[in-house]
Order: sequence, then structure tokens, then C-alpha cells
Amino acid sequence: MRRTLVSLAVLAVVVVGVAVFYQITARERDYRALLARGDAALQTEQTFGAIEAYSGAVALRPDSMLAHLRRGETYRRRGELEAAERDFQTAAALDPTATRPLDELGDVRYLRQRFQPAIEAYQQCLRLDDRLPRVSYKLALAHYKDGNLEGALIATDEALRVNDRMADVHYLRGLCFRDQRRFAQAQQALEKAVALSPGMVAAREELAELYGSVGRHADELEQLQVLAGLDRDRIERHIAIGLAHARWWADSEENVASRAGHAELAVLTLRSALERTADQLPIYSALGRVWLDIAQARQDPSALNKAVEALERVGASTAATSEALTLYGRALLESGRVDVAERALQQATERYPVQPAAFWFYATAAEQQKHFDIARQALLQYDALTADQSGLAIRASRIAALSSRLNDFKTAAAWLERALAATPNDRRLLAPLAEAQLKAGDQPAARATIARGLEKDPENAALLALARRAGSHKSGTALQSTR
Repeated sequence: MRRTLVSLAVLAVVVVGVAVFYQITARERDYRALLARGDAALQTEQTFGAIEAYSGAVALRPDSMLAHLRRGETYRRRGELEAAERDFQTAAALDPTATRPLDELGDVRYLRQRFQPAIEAYQQCLRLDDRLPRVSYKLALAHYKDGNLEGALIATDEALRVNDRMADVHYLRGLCFRDQRRFAQAQQALEKAVALSPGMVAAREELAELYGSVGRHADELEQLQVLAGLDRDRIERHIAIGLAHARWWADSEENVASRAGHAELAVLTLRSALERTADQLPIYSALGRVWLDIAQARQDPSALNKAVEALERVGASTAATSEALTLYGRALLESGRVDVAERALQQATERYPVQPAAFWFYATAAEQQKHFDIARQALLQYDALTADQSGLAIRASRIAALSSRLNDFKTAAAWLERALAATPNDRRLLAPLAEAQLKAGDQPAARATIARGLEKDPENAALLALARRAGSHKSGTALQSTR
């Protein structure tokens, strides 16, 4: 009896073992079938079906790094980046020795513009294997986007240590050096990128801009001509060549012999571009710019007429940009057609993205038309848009003068004080400031300004006259002490 019971127990264990083995085998078979189904769905771009299959595999094997990885890749393909990040993070936790989940995790965090977490993922990946130059490059890119230029350069050094023929790494180094204003090193890095990848448009564009910024016009033109050859269908490439010729001609630091002929070459290049495209507005805008520059430099009425003629075509179009309309308004101002210029420049201030200079020239046209309030409003808008502090004194003085014309002497005084704060040694501002203060009824401030001015320039006739008008004991004393 006992032997029978033992036999039955052994048989039961065997049966249970067989059942468990069968269940595990069946689960593994189903798991692999679901992975295969997901892969097949991806090959035909059926991403929803792929996610369904991979989710089934995850349900059968929650500890499967591969299932989470593939589902994360599919989520990423669908643009569902948050879900992709969760799967990559789980995959990385399930297999801490695998680099691919960390690499993918960094990528999806980068796409979500979560640059610091992306950096952490890439760094963790490189700690597992430091001979992954593409990961080092992506780490550098994340540092660059995060504003850490030194960190980006260190990462590019690591990438180049493994593979020094990666053109995009040299290009990124060029951008870092450019942003650090280390132009010689930026040039060297960009030239290396172009040498390794002659068709890299972005690197050539940066190199052309760099050459232009340091006055290397021949080298700039060479890059622009190569770009035009690489991108024949983009008329902007030919416009860029024409404008580069114009900049070379206008560069006063170049000798006359070097500059000769480039104004004509600019015009010829742009006229040739007109024959290449039906979209001619950008070309007429560039041509008008060149003719306007020639007219102003040479005092040439014929060139001015040609500028107006080219820009009229642009100004008549509802597609004209703020920049183009500003050019048109400037040309009209130069030609004395102030009323038409005012209308064109008003339109320029209403087109977006707006060209800040449109407000400056609109103010000029409006002032000439005696529309002083409009002119002042335009200058106030220009001041709000521009970051140029070097021109603050001129702007403030113009706003003050217009305010005086509008009998708004309090505002005039405030802007003259701003102008004086920007240029403390400009004695010419003291008399207008004192006069504005007097007319605004602020006699104490006017007397202080007069005294300050007479201390610097005792014989200043305007200040002496204002001192008599101020009529105070303090001003009289100041006056007597200067005689």
C-alpha cells in the first residue's frame, strides 16, 4: 500500500512537472510569436498592430527587455514620445548592461527637449561602452542645446578620439566655437567638416557666413557658388551670390581695385536669376536693395530710379515682406515721394514678421508729412523692438523733439534725460532739456540743468538765455559766476 502511494506521488509530481514545462514552453512560444507578429507588422508600417503584438509579449514576459525595447521604438515611430520614454526606461532597468535602451532613451528625451535627462542617459550609455562615437556626438548635441558649450566640446573630443572622420562632429565643434566667438577655431572645424563631407550644406552655409563676417569675400563667394551648385533649384542661393557681390563692393575696408566691378556683378547675377524662376519678388527685392545702395554711394539718380522701379513690383504685391516694403519706402523717401513712402512704410510695420527698421523710416516719412503724433508712435515702437543701445541717444532725442512739437514737454524732458544718461558728455542736450523742463513747469529741474550746463560751458548762448528766462536767484548767481 505504501509503495502504491509513493508511486502515485511520484506520478503526480511528474504530471505537474510536465504540465508546468508545457505551460512555460507554450508561453515562450506565444511570446516569440507575438514578437514576430510585431516585427512583421512594422515591416508594413502597421504600427498600431505592432504595438498590440508587443504589448501581448510584455504581458506574457514583463521581464523582457526586448519586448519593451521594440514597443518603445514603435511608440517613437508613431510620435508617442512619452510612452516610448517609459518603455526605454523599463528596458534599461531590466538589462543594466545593455547600451541600446540607454541610447534610445537619450534620443527620445532629446526629441522631447528634455536635454539634461538626455545627457544623463547618454553618459550612462558611455559608461558601459566609451567607444560609441555616435553616442558621444549625441551627448555633445544635447549639451549644445542645453547651452553648455564646454560640455559639448568635451563630448566632441571623445567622439573624434574614436573616429576623427565624422563630419557632423566637426560641424558641431564649429558651431560651439562660433558661439564662443573663437572664429579661427570655428573656421578650422567647419573647413574640416566640408573637406570630409563636401555636400554638407549646413556646414558650407555657416562657413560662408563666417567668411563674410570677417571680410573674406572671395572665400564667401566660393562657398555660396558651391551651395548654388548643390541646390540648383533654390533661387535664394543665386540671390545670396548677388548680395555677396554687393557687400564686397560696399566694404570700405577693401581697396578700390578689389571692390571694382562687384556692384555690376551683383546686378548681373540677380538679373540672371530672374530668368530662372517665376517667383521673382525676392529677386526684385534684392535687386532694389543693390540699386539703392549704389544710388546712395554714388549719388546716382539713375540708380535710384532703377531701385524704385524694381521695388515697385514688390510693393504692389500682397505677398511683399516687411523687409521688402521697408526697402521700397526708403527708395521712395530718397526720391522725394514722401507721401507714397509713408503709405508703403505703414504697410511695412503691419506685415509680420515685422522689420524693426520699418518703424524708424516710417517715423521719418510721417515727420516730413508733419504727422508728428504718428512719427512719435513709430519711434516708440522702434525703441521697444530694438536692442541697439548705441543708438539710444539719437532715438531719445528724436522722440523728445517730436514730443516738443506736440507740446508734450514733460515727455520731451523725460526722453532728453534718457538721451543724456546714454551720452553724459553731450553738452548739446542740456539746453533742449532745460527748455523742455521750463515749458513743462519744472523750474527747479530746469535751473539745475542750466547750472550744470554753464559749469561745463560758461559761454553757451542758449543756456545763458534760458538762465535769464528761469529768473531765479540760483540761476542768476550761476550766471554771474560765469562772467
